[in-house]
Amino acid sequence: MAIVDSPPLVAAAGTAGTAGSPPEQRTADQPAAVVLSSVSKVYGHAGAAVPALDQVSLEVRAGEFVCLVGASGCGKTTLLNLIAGLDHTTSGTISRNGETIALMFQEAALFPWLTAGRNVELAMQLKKVPRAERRRRVAELLELVHLTEFADKRPHELSGGMRQRVALARCLAQDASVVLMDEPFGALDAITRDLLHDELERVWQQAGITVIFVTHNVREAVRLGDRVVMLTSRPGRVAADFAIDAPRPRRIESPEVAVVAGGILEQLREEVARHGDH
Repeated sequence: MAIVDSPPLVAAAGTAGTAGSPPEQRTADQPAAVVLSSVSKVYGHAGAAVPALDQVSLEVRAGEFVCLVGASGCGKTTLLNLIAGLDHTTSGTISRNGETIALMFQEAALFPWLTAGRNVELAMQLKKVPRAERRRRVAELLELVHLTEFADKRPHELSGGMRQRVALARCLAQDASVVLMDEPFGALDAITRDLLHDELERVWQQAGITVIFVTHNVREAVRLGDRVVMLTSRPGRVAADFAIDAPRPRRIESPEVAVVAGGILEQLREEVARHGDH
């Protein structure tokens, strides 16, 4: 678990790295997939400068599922963009340790004129993967996200949840070992979101990927994460790092998840109030 430049680390329940994949894959000896060291990001200059992140240090181990929570505007999306290489730090360093990064947004952002299968295949086509290999891999990935029979459907013929599963398959088609997810289920209804929690957990375990997941929903974070990292209001700093070792599979409505989420939410409220961001 990372030691961060923040108030004392708070463990919500035991130690991280004990749930999810088989134990041999989830030990503290796993190498670091992503390491942020004193990362700061400032937009603008001089009097117009807006600090988004301040001295964020965080380590994510290979195979971990880490959720980021915090008030709106605290820099969660900025942090994902920096990790993905879509933006540059103002100071500090980010080490990806050779990991391949893919980013998944709240909207599926599929090409409407392409079928589900072709949307997944496009990532490999751009990398000039041979056609036969592309088709084989697309079939594997659609099977992984339970969409084999929808390979020839276009996005408008799919539900919102299905479109997000296609987007996840497209991330994996890039041979991504780290998937960054920016509130991917935020626009979905509660029942669909709950089903996709199960699907994402299954894919995460089967594919052996590392996930960094942004959400405003603390219960969702506890439902999914090995760890929940809480950021302060802008500029974002790591306020606390909660380890979640409740056994999997978890239910978002379970008393155990509710208790842990309640404790984190109370601390988050205190953090927001401290910064006067109501």
